[in-house]
Amino acid sequence: MKMRTCVAPSGRFIYGIHTPAFRSENLREKDTILSLGVFEDGSPCFNHANFPDGAVQEPGADPVYEVPNPFPFRGSTYIIKRSADRTAQDPDRIRLDPHPEPSNRLSLTDSLRELLNGASPAADKTRVVAALPRTIRLALAVDGTDPEELVAIAEGACEFVHDPDTGRPTGLTYRKTPSGRTRPVVHDHEIFEAAANNPRLPDDYKRTMLLMPGAQGDSEIVGEWVGDGGRSHVFEYLRRNSYIPWGHYAANMAHDAIRYRARDLTLADMTGMRHLYYQRTFVRLASGLGIPIPAFRRQLSVDELERLRGGIMATLTAGERPPIPFTRTLWGWNFGFGYAASGYRLHGSHQQVHQQYALIPEAVRAPDPAAMGEDYIPGFACGDPVDGFIRSYKWQTGRDFFDRYVSAIRNNRRMDGDDGKPSDLVVWEDDRVILFVPKAQTSQWELQLMPLAPVGNILEADAEIRASIDKALLAGVRILEALGARMITHIEFSKRIDAEDAAGRLLYSLLPKLPFSPGAFTEAQLRWINGHYPEDFAVACRNRMPEAGADLEVR
Repeated sequence: MKMRTCVAPSGRFIYGIHTPAFRSENLREKDTILSLGVFEDGSPCFNHANFPDGAVQEPGADPVYEVPNPFPFRGSTYIIKRSADRTAQDPDRIRLDPHPEPSNRLSLTDSLRELLNGASPAADKTRVVAALPRTIRLALAVDGTDPEELVAIAEGACEFVHDPDTGRPTGLTYRKTPSGRTRPVVHDHEIFEAAANNPRLPDDYKRTMLLMPGAQGDSEIVGEWVGDGGRSHVFEYLRRNSYIPWGHYAANMAHDAIRYRARDLTLADMTGMRHLYYQRTFVRLASGLGIPIPAFRRQLSVDELERLRGGIMATLTAGERPPIPFTRTLWGWNFGFGYAASGYRLHGSHQQVHQQYALIPEAVRAPDPAAMGEDYIPGFACGDPVDGFIRSYKWQTGRDFFDRYVSAIRNNRRMDGDDGKPSDLVVWEDDRVILFVPKAQTSQWELQLMPLAPVGNILEADAEIRASIDKALLAGVRILEALGARMITHIEFSKRIDAEDAAGRLLYSLLPKLPFSPGAFTEAQLRWINGHYPEDFAVACRNRMPEAGADLEVR
């Protein structure tokens, strides 16, 4: 059955199961072996597990079920089998822990009166912070600006190892889990994450808690970017046992290149994170097609990447070629972090600047073909509904949708009919790409980005187009931050790698989360409410371009 729905004509449900096993080529040149701290028995804890010598072989990651939504435009649901099997033993585990009730009246003044007793709060910030109700400590961890208070909050959230002479942190205390994994001793995970993601926490605390390779677990580092004379540094982590089946990769700013704001993120940083995405995608595709990889234990140059891309394209267009198991790309970026004082997490990021990417399989095996009447179901990518729509558009109109979309942007007129006001939707552009305000914004501050040429995925994008995309993405996030956005989701829509037509177009959507628009029943019904004309939002964005930086000027 070609339709993507879990409801079969037989009246049975259809779903698939991923049983990932794969090899990840090691393109990292150096080993950055560092001390993470000590174990509870005082023995040293190092990060050797993050730096394998050769390629990483995953013989069998956790199976993941993929269930197409009954309605194709609503995507797919992914169920991690190991977690679901554990919950099946005790369904009552499905609950949220109740908001902690204080043992006595929750009063800030009562909590502080004895401690302060007429003294300055600066006299003992550690004792004062410890006396605060937890909700206030969590709020301060997110938005506090006093480095000494943030240090006191961090110190209460986990167990640090300190330099005996300076008192500064040199690591954390770690313990081994029953499964053999190394984990830091953390007393309050929400406050730990919130404090570590606060830009005003001193950098040595950020490095110790979050940024050091190995601080977030044993995930192998299989790629690395160093640029701008060493000032830009990005690690590529392999997430083997991923909620994205068949593993995904995370490009994280390294411990010696700390970036917590878009204005601190350089063009070299963006180039590095995106280079790792392009490199990993091309290497995985080449491996599947039997094309030799030009490098091992080092980064590919832009020229090597272009030659590899050309070889993949030539193989894909040849008459006889092996089938490729992965036919779609996945890329996303959650910029920003936050918790509400109630403990509700406000955004998906666990580190301020990191991007994630993966490849999506063409088909997913059905676990019970006899009962379902299907051996496989098609895998899902967010570009699939776009592909179906543009085919329908071409059939009904005789025109290519994306050509018409660019024309509509260029020919835009205001809905209020006021020709004396600006009508341009474009925020930033060069000869290859445009960053613009969509006429119908699905976030009140949404921006979109796409190539001007018929480029449907990153494999079809040459080095110059890729560089323009990278620059436009950086322009977009800096502009939105200059407007006040603190949490921004970026996603990529792309056409199939093995598509035979040129109708698709690579499209990026930048979706800020706004404090007064959290998403409720209206948005769940796919109804998006706005209080401005898109043309005026484009004006507001263009007015912020000077704050975005001279390195983004089009020359």
